[in-house]
Formats: sequence, structure tokens, C-alpha cells
Amino acid sequence: MEKMNFKNVIVGWGKGGKTLAKFLAERGESVAVIEASPKMYGGTCINIACIPSKYLIVRSERGMDFADAAAQKATFIAGLNHKNYHNLADEESVTVINGRARFVANHELEVTAGTDKVRVVAERLFINTGAKPVLPELLGLVGNPDVLTSTELLDLKEQPKKLAIIGAGYISLEFASMFVDYGSEVAVFDVREEFLAREDRDLADRVKSDLEARGVSFHAPVELQEIREKTLFYKQNDATHHFKFDKLLVATGRKANTENLGLENTSIQLNTRGEIIVNDILETTAAQVWAIGDVHGGAQFTYTSLDDFRILKNQLYGDKSRRLSDRGAVPTSVFIRPTLSSVGLNEQAAQALDKPYRLFKLATSAIVKANVLGEPQGLLKALVDPETDEILGAMIYASESHELINLLSLAIKAKIPYGMIRDQIFTHPTISEGLNDLFADANEVK
Repeated sequence: MEKMNFKNVIVGWGKGGKTLAKFLAERGESVAVIEASPKMYGGTCINIACIPSKYLIVRSERGMDFADAAAQKATFIAGLNHKNYHNLADEESVTVINGRARFVANHELEVTAGTDKVRVVAERLFINTGAKPVLPELLGLVGNPDVLTSTELLDLKEQPKKLAIIGAGYISLEFASMFVDYGSEVAVFDVREEFLAREDRDLADRVKSDLEARGVSFHAPVELQEIREKTLFYKQNDATHHFKFDKLLVATGRKANTENLGLENTSIQLNTRGEIIVNDILETTAAQVWAIGDVHGGAQFTYTSLDDFRILKNQLYGDKSRRLSDRGAVPTSVFIRPTLSSVGLNEQAAQALDKPYRLFKLATSAIVKANVLGEPQGLLKALVDPETDEILGAMIYASESHELINLLSLAIKAKIPYGMIRDQIFTHPTISEGLNDLFADANEVK
């Protein structure tokens, strides 16, 4: 069996790993990037998650036909996949190895592609294998061609007239919002009683009410019983019901992709959730082996994976000051309509910590730009430390909140007192100028 030696080996083509590969190659170091599927050049976000889903969401909001949008999306994603491949493969010191990697020792991998096998030995090794969908145990789910994960749903060429969704998390809501805009009948089923349990009730209730007003039906809590061909059977309020669908999306979470990596042949340890255990600088329990992105747990976002790269770059060739514990509050956005974004503490989290706060609230309808856009529904909330005047957290359910939340995230990171934002001059008409009014008056300290 052929044996290949490299200074750096990266398993998986996710955001953090591919950026690290490019950086190391530009330093003239030898790099091998191992990827199991050519369809995944560039990683999950580009090929089967953030970019294709947002591409389709934007076109649903513009009233485009689904089949046309899907065809355009496929061409667009193929171009990004091609670009990402050549961004690394064209580097003189980078070797792309297509195949499935399995550890045989801490720094040695066996890579299989069909009947071909090769041994790859690394001085430094970076695991970047991402996450994969979690599937519930449900009779009739496995092997049903009309039961899909988000990966397969994004590959559809024709619009399902009736879409069932199992799970009511953020991924579920994005697809529900998108397909109802395309004109599909959408029904969401969840085993949990509380909708968006981690969100404040005033925001969660508005999101649910707005989605229902647009045509999404919610069924919760339910006991899922079985799937027979294109019918989901479930029990609710002690009665058995069924829903006939064209396609069914299973969106019940994702877990670290560590199975079948051969980690039992190494000293790399996993936690009880199957995630690779890392320290504050992303080192695993094996020397000179690091984990990047979703595979080590935490927030599953492409931008946190990119920040993992920044930590590694700093630790390997910088002043060694960057750490996971310094990351601070990470902003998030759920691309429903309007977008739901947040950063830092919300009310229920602050109350659980017994953290005093001043509460600021503003109805989205008070913002001129929201009315210009025809989306006055929503709510803006912010929590401020009553002693320091620093922002503790913000929740924005409003058009373009995915842009606005980054400004507030920066304010939290820089410890900018809320009064500076209250008195800031913003262009008009914009959603951001709503921050002037949001921070104008506060409720009593809680």
C-alpha cells in the first residue's frame, strides 16, 4: 500500500479547514486535504446548507417559481464547488485526496476510494469532518424515498405540494417559511410542547403566530407513530391522526460526524455526545491533533468554524493569545420572514442567572423602513447592565435583522455603552435607525 507523508493533513473540507489549508500552503508547507465526496468541496455551508438554502429562500420571497429557482441554485452551487476545489488543488503544496479516511494511529490514516487504498502520515493533523443529521427511530422512516433530510430536500427539482416537517427547530422553520412562500402546504410536527423553548415567550409567540398567519400549521406535542408510504401517523390529545404528504423533512438536529473515523485506534477522546474533546486552543487529547468546527461541538455555524481557523493560525504562528473562551457572544440568525436574530443574553437566560438588567423594547412597526418593506410585524428587545450601561444581549425579530445583529454583537464585544448607539446618526430610512428608538426608553430594572 502506498504511503504518503505530509507536514499537515486536514480531514474534511469545511470552512475552518479549507481556510487553514490555504494559509499553510501559502507558507510553503505541504498540506493534504482528504474529502470523502467531490460534492462537498468547500464544505457543508456552501454545498448543502447555508448558501443553497438562503439562495432558495431569497427567491421564494421574490415570487420565483420553485423549479426555476432550484435550477439556478444548482448552477450557482456547482460554480462555488468548482471554485473551492481549485482554490486548494491549484496550490503547488496542496494534495487533494478523494476518499474516506479512517485512523489507524494518532497520526496515520488509511484512505479508501473504491478498491484503492493509501496510507497518509501527518506531522500535524486537523479533524474537520463536520456534523450530520440525527434521525429519530420511527417505523417506516428509513429507506422511504419521500423522507428527506435537509441535504436531500435542497436537491429537489420539483416543489412538493404538501410538505410535512418533523421537528420545530430553526432549520425546520427556515424550510417551513420558504416552502409556504413557494405555495406549498406545510405542516410541522414536534414532540415538544414548548415552541422555541430557548427564546423569550413574547418573541416565540410572535414567530409562531406570524408563520401560522402565512399558512404553516403546527402540531405539538405529538407522539410520532409511523410512516406508511406518503402518510405520517401521529397521536395528539389521545387521538390518532394522519397527514398525507408529497415529501417529509426530518429536521431533528445534527450531531458530530465522528462515527467510522477509527478514533478507537487513537488516543483522541469523545464526550458523551460523540463530539471530539478539545481544550481552549482546539487541541484534542492526542498531541499535534486538533479538531475544527462542528465536530468538536458547540455552535454549529460556518462563521464559528472560521473563527476556529483564527485560533489555530494565532496559536501556530501568532502570539498565542486567541482562545475559545475569548470568543464571547456569538450572533445567530434564523432566516424566516422576517428574520429572527439574537446575540448574548435574552430575558429568560438573564433571569436564570439572576442577572439584573434594564429591558428595552420596540415594536418593529415603529420603524419606517419596516413599513416601507411591507413587513411591520416583529419586535426588538435589548438587555442592558444597569451598572455599566453595557449591552448584555439583543433579540431582533424584524426585516434585515441578520445585518443589524452584527452591529450589536460588535457593541457587546467592544463594551460600547448603549447610549452611544441611542445617539448614533444612522442613515434613513433603515432598520438600523430603529436602534435610536429602541434604546430611548427602558422598562424598570428587573
